[in-house]
Amino acid sequence: MKRLSIFTCLLLGLMLTVSAQNSSRKQLFNDNWLFCLNDSDFSKSKSVTLPHDWSIRQSFDRKAPAGNDGGYLPTGRGWYKKTLTLGAAQQDKRLRLYFEGVYMNAHVYVNGQLAGGWPYGYTSFWVDVTKFVHQGQNEIIVSVDNSQQKNCRWYSGSGIYRNVWLYTTPMTYIDEWSVCVTNPDTHTVKIKADVVGEQGNRTPIERTIHIDQPHLWSPADPYLYETELTAGDDRLSIRYGLRTISFDAQQGLLLNNQPLRLNGACLHHDNGILGAAAFDAAERRKAELIKAAGFNAVRTSHNPPSETFLRACDELGLLVIDEAFDGWREQKNTHDYHELIDQWWKRDLGAMIRRDRNHPSVFCWSIGNEVIERKKIEVVKTAHQMATLCRELDPQHRPVTSALAAWDDDWDIYDPLAAEHDIVGYNYMIHKSESDHQRVPNRVMMQTESYPRDAWNNFQKVMNEPYVIGDFVWTGLDYIGESGIGRWYYEKLRVGDEMSGKGDVPGEHYERPLYPWHAAYCGDVDLTGLRKPISHYRSMLWHSALNSHEFPKHGNPEEQLFMAVREPNGYRGKIKETMWGTWPTFESWNWPGHEGKPIEVEVYTTSPYAKLFLNDQLVGEQATNEMKAVFTLPYTAGTLRAEAGGQQIELHTADAPISLRLTADRTMLTANGNDLTFITIETIDKNGLVNPTATNLLTATVKGAATLQAFGNADIKDEDAYFDNAHRAWHGRALLVVRSNGKRGSATITVEGKGLKKQSLTIKAK
Repeated sequence: MKRLSIFTCLLLGLMLTVSAQNSSRKQLFNDNWLFCLNDSDFSKSKSVTLPHDWSIRQSFDRKAPAGNDGGYLPTGRGWYKKTLTLGAAQQDKRLRLYFEGVYMNAHVYVNGQLAGGWPYGYTSFWVDVTKFVHQGQNEIIVSVDNSQQKNCRWYSGSGIYRNVWLYTTPMTYIDEWSVCVTNPDTHTVKIKADVVGEQGNRTPIERTIHIDQPHLWSPADPYLYETELTAGDDRLSIRYGLRTISFDAQQGLLLNNQPLRLNGACLHHDNGILGAAAFDAAERRKAELIKAAGFNAVRTSHNPPSETFLRACDELGLLVIDEAFDGWREQKNTHDYHELIDQWWKRDLGAMIRRDRNHPSVFCWSIGNEVIERKKIEVVKTAHQMATLCRELDPQHRPVTSALAAWDDDWDIYDPLAAEHDIVGYNYMIHKSESDHQRVPNRVMMQTESYPRDAWNNFQKVMNEPYVIGDFVWTGLDYIGESGIGRWYYEKLRVGDEMSGKGDVPGEHYERPLYPWHAAYCGDVDLTGLRKPISHYRSMLWHSALNSHEFPKHGNPEEQLFMAVREPNGYRGKIKETMWGTWPTFESWNWPGHEGKPIEVEVYTTSPYAKLFLNDQLVGEQATNEMKAVFTLPYTAGTLRAEAGGQQIELHTADAPISLRLTADRTMLTANGNDLTFITIETIDKNGLVNPTATNLLTATVKGAATLQAFGNADIKDEDAYFDNAHRAWHGRALLVVRSNGKRGSATITVEGKGLKKQSLTIKAK
């Protein structure tokens, strides 16, 4: 990251973002909180360190009020208390608390007085506590009410689930969210901000900068600058990237005047087995998983994300559709945003834009998703008002979108609503693109949600129709809530030699409760961070085109060959797919009991031909269709090998597991009580091969300078709580999340399972 003076930086499409580092101006306010659940008596409280999601720290309950949508986890009300001790150094200073996210209905009390709060659980908000505090000890209490259910269509979590900061500035200070950058021409950039005076009066300041040769930001080269803005005694650290965005129906999307198509993923805000708790390490890992899976863009469905996630997208090179709301004035759930919209939409949408408008990763604002009232004329007025506010608050004029959908034959009637947007979002409706283009030739489109199974057709749409600039699959990562979406289930379970056993609860996730399913399986990446076969296939499709001459390299990893095996129908039961699902397909050549029976092997390749070998004997050679070759052969244990384009890949039959393998994504943590390491646990045989049939019960212990934060697997039907220290492996894998506990030194993590050699690893905290 390059550091420049504010008078010598900035140019074309300049974007800024406030630095997240601790300083005398900004300090984390996460530790030493007392917490009470469903009782405000702090004599019964326990100590917690933020971010904190109390729902994920409880057991699954089929009677939980949030139900299928909320992952069958309890909600309720909570109270947090912390002591703020102020000395003489804080006298005559402005003191503000910045809450990045509290779900929901937060009220902040300082020394018994209501100082501020916010109802919408996804909006970041400020509370100026200056007039409520004094030297010595001050009591901060935050009440959180998530008891009114249902209020969300996915897992929201409960509590102060994102960071809290204490800002200490001179009484006259630079307003962080007032910073705004524009470029009136290609050689001039203007930075505007407000200086807030002691009495609350605002004085605008402006800087004009000239620069000759900018280093432009892109997914392939996410270059960032850093500098500092000063006003009086206040100093504000900022960072930014330089880039331009343009689009039209003839050329599509241009980034820095180069063509780009969006291989996008929709994301909910949770962190899987961690729940909604937005640890910095988890938020960055989420972006890293998306980038590693070959995506170049994300849609924050259906709410503003954490600031940490956006910073990670800036640094890694991911374009972002920043989305504000799921619904507007007509309800999808009893207590959703329709209860808040009239009084709060301007404040909520305005907060998102002011907070996020200087991130280079954010290229588009989304104001809604599949709003229920879309057939009413009033919806056009609402969309117009929201789009107008976006354009007023973002002089960079990012495009405005929302996700449109139809569940009947009506579609053309939405043209007046679509016309309020710069880019029209299509949820599962991109098959209308050609006829829409004939009717409205200047419309720019993108599919804001699509079914995973439609990867090839959607890819072809984007490549062949320039007015369709991208596809955003539902979803990039598996997530808690919307329980059962993307699952497969067994109409009949296998019992002995007959499929006569009672099957699973049938149907789609929205049709009926599906307990014990408590999460979504529609992601390209599962809850442990493992990429599913569909992820490798999708990445290969897009990489083959987006790194071509027509579309310059966009920074996604190169992938040319992959192999997976379809679960035979009847092996465990009669398989039934769901709308957002794909056939159960795994990197496995372990199918005991299926010897001599037919099994299908899928080979994904950018080559026109693929060969398959079993135990060094040629099974066959096939021409690929849609970058895929499918071989059918009798199952025999051994080694399966695919060859294509001068590359090869193998699957081996693993023996019975005898030991464990622990792999940490990081072995050095910051001893601040917030840092995390994600440890992948694999059950392995004598040759070090993962046994994909293993379901061993695993037990984890953590000693020393860390603590166990979460433990789980990728089975969305597993009812074991994520906070416990015991969990079963699923397909031979599990995930352990370990958190620093504020101490410096070493931590030892040990995992053992019945019949397996236990394993340990050591991490450091400093």
